[in-house]
Amino acid sequence: MALSFWLMRVLLPFAAVMALHAQNLMPLPAGITPGQGQLQIDESFRVAFTGYREPRLDAAAGRLARLVAARTGLILSGAAQGSATLEVRCAGAGEKVQGIREDESYRLEVTPRGARLEAATPAGVLRGFATFAQLVELDAAGFRVPAVRVDDRPRFPWRGLTLDVSRHWMPMDVIRRTLDGMWAVKLNALHLHLSDDQGFRIESKRYPRLQGMGSGGYYFTQDQVREIVAYARDRGIRILPEFDMPGHTSSWFPGYPELAAGPGPHEVPRGFGVLDGCMDPTREETYRFLDGFIGEMATLFPDEYFHIGGDEVNGKWWNANPRIQEFKRAHGMKTNEDLQAYFTKRVQGIVAKHGKKMVGWDEIMHPDLPRGIVVHSWRGANSLAQAAADGFSAILSNGWYLDLMQHTDQHYLVDPLAGAAASLTPEQKSRILGGEACEWAELITAENVDARIWPRTAAIAERLWSPADVRDVDSMYRRLAVVSSELEWLGLEHASSFHLMVMRLAGTHDPAPLALLANVVEPVKEYQRHNSRKYTTTTPLNRLVDVARPESAVARDFAKLVDGYIASRTGAGEIRSRLTAWRANAARLAPVLRDSALLAEAAPLSQDLAALAAAGLQALTTLEAGNHAPAGWVDQQLALAKGAAQPRAELLLSVVPPVRKLIEAAR
Repeated sequence: MALSFWLMRVLLPFAAVMALHAQNLMPLPAGITPGQGQLQIDESFRVAFTGYREPRLDAAAGRLARLVAARTGLILSGAAQGSATLEVRCAGAGEKVQGIREDESYRLEVTPRGARLEAATPAGVLRGFATFAQLVELDAAGFRVPAVRVDDRPRFPWRGLTLDVSRHWMPMDVIRRTLDGMWAVKLNALHLHLSDDQGFRIESKRYPRLQGMGSGGYYFTQDQVREIVAYARDRGIRILPEFDMPGHTSSWFPGYPELAAGPGPHEVPRGFGVLDGCMDPTREETYRFLDGFIGEMATLFPDEYFHIGGDEVNGKWWNANPRIQEFKRAHGMKTNEDLQAYFTKRVQGIVAKHGKKMVGWDEIMHPDLPRGIVVHSWRGANSLAQAAADGFSAILSNGWYLDLMQHTDQHYLVDPLAGAAASLTPEQKSRILGGEACEWAELITAENVDARIWPRTAAIAERLWSPADVRDVDSMYRRLAVVSSELEWLGLEHASSFHLMVMRLAGTHDPAPLALLANVVEPVKEYQRHNSRKYTTTTPLNRLVDVARPESAVARDFAKLVDGYIASRTGAGEIRSRLTAWRANAARLAPVLRDSALLAEAAPLSQDLAALAAAGLQALTTLEAGNHAPAGWVDQQLALAKGAAQPRAELLLSVVPPVRKLIEAAR
């Protein structure tokens, strides 16, 4: 390699770096300089510390060693003799409670003689460990880490994931492995959506009927919350609690009906959507209750921020309540938005009283609120920019709603400082702290939650960590495939759950034909599933649509093959092989569909795939012969493709667009 490792200050363009090195880092570092040679990883692998040391660092070094052992299959000796493989120097302790301004920068240097990691704080060490773990690779000589220098720091201080544990319950093992995945891609905030209409998911000792009557028995005890907070801190991750109010609060009312703005009897609803249930913001008893509750929760969650939700209050209960209408008139309030602003300001005072800064969705934004709060934008770039322009801190989630089943590149190209934010002043831009991917739980369970979050969230993590000009989609997808595999070694189940759920659907049959179909379909996008049938918290989520991945890698790869063939007439053999397999799969899958009560709805999809593949094969044969297909045939096959593109069983056949290209090319 022509470049010397010792050109310390030279930062190569990312494209050049990726060409020179087979590195699969995600997020890409702020600065990276490749060197010469590799560092061997063998049974003697060991981490040693100089400078500041604390139990959190020792635990992190142990996790890194176990991860290296798992990924390599090596039996590490653990012996302390000889030089360490990775020497770590931490300058000093970080903040007692990790904050958004914690220094997460680090420098990692790897030579054939050893590796050295330097950081100002333990948080920086944790980020450097994640990078080192990704650098371990197998070559012809064994396991190695390429010689490299990484000078790295995050672009945004707030890089999070919102996980809804209310609508469908997510137990402790989901939380732990989610945190492990977040550590691997350098996310630093887990936002737990702990209450909504469908469930209240935390123990309150002061108000025990909240979980006693609002959870169905599924909630985190306070000891479990402390365990989650400690587990997250060990990985450099903050825990941000959200208790949505004044709307999305139906689960509060069975235990404490006096909080409700509408009449009882109250029960925890099973359906989804924007429901009518909301708190009564006119009663002083409401604020006394919230003072006690928020005070109790503030002692459980050490983070400086406290999320109060504030979204989607439809106001129907307020409109129907004569006493609330009289309160509005007496206080000069013309709209329900004015009433919610009154509520939000009162709650903000309570949150501040207990030493926290309030976070809330866009709807809380109001000129009367102190500028120390954080506006969490789900509505989009305009709302985010307006918050920053008005002096509020802000974070973005619009564009990163994972439950919309969008493709990774759509999420990847969303940027908090793009769109309306691009025209802000530097001072205003500094108020945009980062953002959070969001996984809402109407249509997920603990069984498939990993496959809905990962690996797409790794690409969002890169947007929030890496420099703004890291936007190469092809590079992202190539690295994402590697990182997806690495996440499985950490215990994530996004790949393994797919195979288990396919096996369940296939019953006693060979699951391979069903897996082939499942790999070329995707769930319908946005919220179309809710238009297809009525889902509730008791609806089993065990159909093919619940197995299918949000984005088909098979379809994406096939589309690239087709584009390459049309451009240069290369790759015909691989295209033919795939089309032939798809055409034959309908016959192979027929007995599986016949014997599974859950799969009958998938039969049209299987038939469409076979017919589409047959059309693609005929188009390919025509193209290879240098002929032109008759216009009538092309029109007929395009009509077939149009039909195959329609949703069936809440699924989309994702190979329709590239096969359509083949048909059109044959014209």
